[in-house]
Amino acid sequence: MADSFDEITKQLRKRHGKTRRLKLISMSALILSGLFLAVFLGDMVQRGWSAFLQGQIQLEVTYTEETRTMPLNAIDEDYRQLVTQGFFWSFPGKFEQDPELTGTVRDEWVPASSDVDQYLKGRGRLSSQEQQVVDRLVEQGQAELRFNKTFFTGGGSRSPAMAGIGAAALGTLLTIAVTMAISLPIGVMTAIYLEEFAPDNRFTRMIEVNINNLAAVPSILFGLLGLAIFIGFFGVPRSSPLVGGLTIALMTLPLIIISTRASLRSVPDGIRHAAFGVGCTRWQVVSDHVLPVSLPGILTGSIIGMAQAIGETAPLILVGMIAFIPNADFSLLNSATVLPAQIYTWASLPDQAFQEKTAGGILVLLTILILLNAIAVLMRNRFERRW
Repeated sequence: MADSFDEITKQLRKRHGKTRRLKLISMSALILSGLFLAVFLGDMVQRGWSAFLQGQIQLEVTYTEETRTMPLNAIDEDYRQLVTQGFFWSFPGKFEQDPELTGTVRDEWVPASSDVDQYLKGRGRLSSQEQQVVDRLVEQGQAELRFNKTFFTGGGSRSPAMAGIGAAALGTLLTIAVTMAISLPIGVMTAIYLEEFAPDNRFTRMIEVNINNLAAVPSILFGLLGLAIFIGFFGVPRSSPLVGGLTIALMTLPLIIISTRASLRSVPDGIRHAAFGVGCTRWQVVSDHVLPVSLPGILTGSIIGMAQAIGETAPLILVGMIAFIPNADFSLLNSATVLPAQIYTWASLPDQAFQEKTAGGILVLLTILILLNAIAVLMRNRFERRW
């Protein structure tokens, strides 16, 4: 009897030991993944926070008819190399916006060149003569880092100081609007039919398997599909938010169908039986009882699908949404780009200032994705019913 008791004790010790080891391994994996995430976010913040600041210099700017055509004459020759070329490119637009500028001399805060901007941020190097000029301007309060509004309002530019995410953000907004306008109603209605109306036969089971398989297809294949069908066959304008939205809708559709079906399944059958018992038709049961109860889960899945669509790059690159867009254009048919493609473009450029903007764009994109996922979680916790 004692031997059997000792044997049982050993077995229990082994089981408890395995449980402790499994718990330790699980906690170690969690800590390791948290460290990787912290290192990634820390590196992005360290590299990208300075993208929200822009070196600017206060200089005397002369606005005359001559400087309209020869803008370099608007600034003293000693300071021209310190100012970004993008400032001179914008001169015609300044005269059009404010004709009263002609014949005036004003002190303006002018965007500094990328070299001066990086020097003010403690990264770049200047010639000894330029360094002396910039240091003197800093001492006089005429050179400093200011909030970079251009980063949020500008578009594509060869000058880092004039480049921004504004045009790409508008392109992303239009693309996602097309995506959700197509995939949300089609996906929800498809899920309702498959879950509530379709007979359980070989054909519907085959459709269900294919939908589940499509959710795991690499996104670049949807880009090839969009390129062949929407551009090659239907002739939708290349690089437009319309073709980008249609392509992303194909990719998002299986996710919305799966999440909607899961929400519909979570509704207890008792609700359906009670509705049938008082004489409701099948459609009345779905529209008046099942759908309102499952709506929070449907919206949560749709928001998560939209968040994934915002971060997609490969399919949009294949349909041409990596165009150079200097100005935002609120049109579904004109060329546009999106935030991930803009970040990819900046990442391929060697200039250190563009690398800084790459990290800044990643921070903006991560913030959007985190907010969307937080909204989805809050909606689920606020409206979800537990049975």
